Amino acid sequence: MKKILLAAAIVLTVGSVQANPYMALGCVGCHGVNGAGASAPALAGKDAAWIVKQLKDFQSGARKNATMNAMAGMAAGQEQAIADFLASK
Repeated sequence: MKKILLAAAIVLTVGSVQANPYMALGCVGCHGVNGAGASAPALAGKDAAWIVKQLKDFQSGARKNATMNAMAGMAAGQEQAIADFLASK
């Protein structure tokens, strides 16, 4: 039973990431719903290319922030989708 529940959770998470990675990856926890800002900077309406660059810089360690260096890795491969979502807000 536990294996079935785990498999279902993985499928739902993967589907959610593909549909809206910003929401699924937990970005809303700090950056707020639709990127409006909560306990971290607002990202709504920012240039998509800039957002992609920031995520990649956090992933590579070129930009330092303990929380974002850890979180940005989960966005690997989804940077453009996240950036497009935020830029449209």
